[in-house]
Amino acid sequence: MTPTQGIEPPHSSPDPAATGVTGRLAEVRRSIAATASACGRAADAVTLVAVSKTHPAEAVEEALAAGQRVFGENRVQEAKGKFSALKARFPDLELHLIGPLQTNKVKDAVALFDVIQTLDRPRLAEALAEEMAKTGRRPRCLIEVNSGEEPQKAGIPPAGVEAFLADCRDRLGLPVTGLMCIPPVDEEPAMHFALLSEMARRLGLAEVSMGMSGDFETAVRFGATHVRVGTAIFGARPYPAA
Repeated sequence: MTPTQGIEPPHSSPDPAATGVTGRLAEVRRSIAATASACGRAADAVTLVAVSKTHPAEAVEEALAAGQRVFGENRVQEAKGKFSALKARFPDLELHLIGPLQTNKVKDAVALFDVIQTLDRPRLAEALAEEMAKTGRRPRCLIEVNSGEEPQKAGIPPAGVEAFLADCRDRLGLPVTGLMCIPPVDEEPAMHFALLSEMARRLGLAEVSMGMSGDFETAVRFGATHVRVGTAIFGARPYPAA
């Protein structure tokens, strides 16, 4: 997961002319593969998490028909309504929670999601551990790192990650497998991706979730194992009228 220095990104950004979920998904996949290849990485070393939040089940079904099996959702209730039936139909579908998790939604989250990428505080860790002990279901967890130490943003500050990881694993027995981050919008993401990748390497964590529609190629160059791409696949998010 060491950042690759001095390599220019390939000119492989998703083609804005690509139409439909199927076409845009293919473009994103090609871009990931080309960027990984330019860095000496295998294309299958990077998992594409298709972020389907606010998009209807029909859009997800189009992606499923095109072979996509890993999806990300921000809200537990929305995901429950959209994916419960789809997971029954597609047993190899993997669902990631990439939005904040309230402790009163932990029961549903543990039942539905295969990966929880937003483990961001001790109280949530304790609630997850309690629910996993009750049900025996153990979705993988990623610690959300507040890499920019932004006061308004959730996540563990970089200096606190090692101690938090040790508590999650040693005291609570949580299956923590990686780190995730969302860089500040007004800063160059590369330095945050480099920080997260190096931190994961030092802590012996295999999964690094970073990069979204606007910067996933940069994330791949800095060692992302998971990129979270929504708009570039599903188009602009449909928001209900106020």
